Amino acid sequence: MNKNEVMDALYQFGNEGTKSIYINHGAKEPFFGVKVGDLKKLQKKIKVNHQLALELYATGNSDAMYLAGMIADPKVITKEQLQDWVKNAYWYMLSDYTVSSVAAASPHAWEIGLEWITSSEEFICSAGWNTLAGYISIKTDEDIDLEKVASLMEQIGEDIHTSQNRVRYSKNGFVIAVGSYILPLSDSALEVGRKIGKVSVNMGKTSCKVPLAEEYITKVRTMDRVGKKKKSTRC
Repeated sequence: MNKNEVMDALYQFGNEGTKSIYINHGAKEPFFGVKVGDLKKLQKKIKVNHQLALELYATGNSDAMYLAGMIADPKVITKEQLQDWVKNAYWYMLSDYTVSSVAAASPHAWEIGLEWITSSEEFICSAGWNTLAGYISIKTDEDIDLEKVASLMEQIGEDIHTSQNRVRYSKNGFVIAVGSYILPLSDSALEVGRKIGKVSVNMGKTSCKVPLAEEYITKVRTMDRVGKKKKSTRC
């Protein structure tokens, strides 16, 4: 499929009910309101097509941008392309899922994640924390700078409640990721989760809730799944 064919397909899959839900979550025009399940149908048909992914992301259409992340090739995406993507990720579904999932599986994951978390731009900073969380979920502990991860958690324990709205959510998620995927730091993550407690995030006109890090990590530990890595950062 080429770009025009994909855009036509997205238009056909568009749903007003889904569109309203996405608007409540922060999406803005232009987009059609395509369910993720329908995007997966296109993903299955297209498979991996990095050039098409770049073309779709450049349309500025949220549905096309989300699909772009599903068909992009993290192995070949450049740092410059990732910088362009994160700069244009105007709501959290793009910054925290589309961009970060591709970035986390790319050769630039650790470097670019650490760079993004220093940004004053809310969605770039949020994407950075999600990129780092995704990175540690798929990499062996031997490949991870555990000392740096520990220092980042210490930082979160001190400043999460004064961080920007979506950044608070992503920092909380980072603590959960550490507690779930890095066995040597799971105890420390549990302590940080206990320290930060309930994290308040404005989720817009939605019923979404912020998971309690301590509770989530405890559940993973109870299931004896701490340290079990994921195969991919993308669902």
